[in-house]
Amino acid sequence: MAGSGIGTLFRIQTFGESHGPAIGVIVDGCPAGLKLSESDIQYYLNRRKPGNSSISTPRKEADAVEILSGVFEGKTTGCPIAMMIRNTAQHSADYSQIAECYRPGHADFTFDEKYGFRDYRGGGRSSGRETAARVAAGAIAAKILEELGITVTAYTKSIGPISINEENYDETQITKNPCAMPDAEAAKLAESYLKECMEEKDSSGGVIECRITGMIPGIGEPVFDKLDADLAKAIMSIGGVKAVEIGDGVAVSKMKGSENNDAFCADTADTDAGHQSGYAVIYNELSAYLPENAVIRKTTNHSGGTLGGISDGSPVILRAHIKPTPSIFREQDTVTRNGDPMKLTIKGRHDPVIVPRAVVVVECMCALTVLDLLMINTTSQLSNLKRIYQNR
Repeated sequence: MAGSGIGTLFRIQTFGESHGPAIGVIVDGCPAGLKLSESDIQYYLNRRKPGNSSISTPRKEADAVEILSGVFEGKTTGCPIAMMIRNTAQHSADYSQIAECYRPGHADFTFDEKYGFRDYRGGGRSSGRETAARVAAGAIAAKILEELGITVTAYTKSIGPISINEENYDETQITKNPCAMPDAEAAKLAESYLKECMEEKDSSGGVIECRITGMIPGIGEPVFDKLDADLAKAIMSIGGVKAVEIGDGVAVSKMKGSENNDAFCADTADTDAGHQSGYAVIYNELSAYLPENAVIRKTTNHSGGTLGGISDGSPVILRAHIKPTPSIFREQDTVTRNGDPMKLTIKGRHDPVIVPRAVVVVECMCALTVLDLLMINTTSQLSNLKRIYQNR
């Protein structure tokens, strides 16, 4: 199977199926010397794992990560990091009824058409469980980004018709409520809405927003590996994501240029070390032409932190639109592999909404993408190489 890896210099390759012995990931390109333990990764996995609330699948998985290689005496060695997460709560019998038919909204039909065979136990490789391996890898990327003063924060922006109120934004709430919303009031309304969906044997979709702050300007590789293009590919590779927006997104199609353009100004730099350091490097040569301690800024951020596919130093704003969970308990129309019509009532353990558990997945895929492009960017200017290799 091609397509199980992503990245150029910081590259990951995931493996395993939903109901196999384990899932896992190999991370290649992690620099040596990073302090890393299983607990660093477990924190992220705990945010994704099932069975944590009344609005997630009751499947109980410890999602305990095991680091098999690439770490010695608490630090990365520069060698590939192999990690494994054992599957411990498979109920494969729940899926026996769909072995010879196709579930609406799932990849059953397309896998059959591509391979002439499929693992019907929970969707096999197409299961959302595969994302645990991405999260394990993304936790490492996020830890490296923190060393560079870059923070990636994702959260639920909306579930069904319930959206957060930006005036109530409280980042501490993201990990305190089962909806992963930074707005406690909206989270309560969303929980009530999801309970209604469950009573109706139905499910809901929603939107995840991700903010990447402390971002260094100049990151992204035109023409085909633009920052926004690579982010879109990474997020669209997550099962259930049907659309990605950067900045004002689809709203720009109804704007005028005078409304959408972000004006530039020379402004006093932030005192925040992570934010300051990025500008200090990029604009060092412009210092003679700017007021003391000033940097080039945008007065607005309609572009979502990118211009020409390259980061402009503003926060990168991304939204992922996620479809309703396809596994619903209502009776649905489908066909068998032979094309015979039938009625299907799905059994098993399923989330009424994908969004809250996918928040950390979006966060980690963004971290992986940004880190890879940061590494690639070290070769963009001769001065970068000189800083590394001269006077050694």
